Amino acid sequence: MDYSGYGSGRYSSDSYRGAVTVSQLNDYLKTLFESAPGLDRVCVRGEISNFKNHIASGHYYFRLKDEKSQLKAIMFRSDNIRLKFMPEDGMKVLATGRIGVYTTGGEYQIYCDSLEPDGIGALYQAYEQLKRKLESEGLFDESKKKPLPEFPRCIGIITSDTGAAVRDIIDVATRRFPVAKLLLFPSLVQGQGAAENLREGIRYFNSQDLCDVIIIGRGGGSIEDLWAFNDEKLAREIFASSIPVISAVGHETDFTICDFVSDVRAPTPSAAAELAVPSAPEVKNYLANMVISEGRMLLSRMANYRNITRRMAGSRVLSDPMSLIEDRRMLADRAADRLLSAGKEEFSGKRAALSVMAGKLGALDPLAVISRGYSAVYRKDGKLVKSIGDVVPGDGISFTTKDGHVDCVVEKTVPGTSVRDI
Repeated sequence: MDYSGYGSGRYSSDSYRGAVTVSQLNDYLKTLFESAPGLDRVCVRGEISNFKNHIASGHYYFRLKDEKSQLKAIMFRSDNIRLKFMPEDGMKVLATGRIGVYTTGGEYQIYCDSLEPDGIGALYQAYEQLKRKLESEGLFDESKKKPLPEFPRCIGIITSDTGAAVRDIIDVATRRFPVAKLLLFPSLVQGQGAAENLREGIRYFNSQDLCDVIIIGRGGGSIEDLWAFNDEKLAREIFASSIPVISAVGHETDFTICDFVSDVRAPTPSAAAELAVPSAPEVKNYLANMVISEGRMLLSRMANYRNITRRMAGSRVLSDPMSLIEDRRMLADRAADRLLSAGKEEFSGKRAALSVMAGKLGALDPLAVISRGYSAVYRKDGKLVKSIGDVVPGDGISFTTKDGHVDCVVEKTVPGTSVRDI
């Protein structure tokens, strides 16, 4: 395909017969980019913008920009899975790859196979990102950290079985507190598979509840050497541990994610052993002082009880117990007299009240009324005759007097004045 006439501005009508399609032109430009010297491997410095992590494919799409221009960029999943950090908008990076043409969109872009933070290492960038993430989730909160046991019976150790760290831990722990049992879970501490080994150690000790405290760590090294202790899954495993965990990674100036999420951070493996167990001489001194203190307290209590016994022995209760009984007997007599007197008064009052009530009842007694000449008249069915309407001539009636009763027959009824009218 000949493109020599492009851009001259001089075309005959016949020249349009050789016009190319958009796809053909883009394919040609793609060939030029791919064959141009220096574009097959280029490193571009710029700031990330419009970053998108395509969920379905896993590819990263973004733009690299500076003060004047911008460049489209893509990083396929097969390349970005090797990144130690997650790209973000505003992050300054060094992008390395080839320049090519995306023919469908008619755009050129950089196909990145490597991405590094500009001015800061990729590992450190990943470390800072994970640290911010876990801190925001509360994995570093002091309120969630478990206290270390004062007198552990068993200590679990997760580290390399050939490194200096395990020897330091064993030496310090056996010297300070020889009664404690030490269990070692041998683990890789750097390189491929190290993070998974360390996680297995945490799970092992927790699943069988084998120890009272766990020490996880290794000796010093570069950030690459210590990277297994910056693993997010390991951090979550430590946070979920029901057994307190002491992190002892590197030297005093080295910090890892493991240090922040553990219950206690020790600057060195030796220091971790010192934190995990008490000093046997110190414990002996503490117990000796406690024995002395308790002995003094016991002597003080015995002296106090002795004084109390002396005072009680000289008291009247013990020297003349009968006097106490006589005093109580007199008190009982007085109480009986007061009770009897109160009973008599109460009885007299009740008797007077009873007399009054008897008088009132006597006034209402029907027999008393009858004794004064009045009578109560009853029909044969026992009902009281209150009106002439209650009987008719021929009815049998009876009335009661003070010394008996009289049976009668009604001959006639005569209306008259009611008693109430009298």
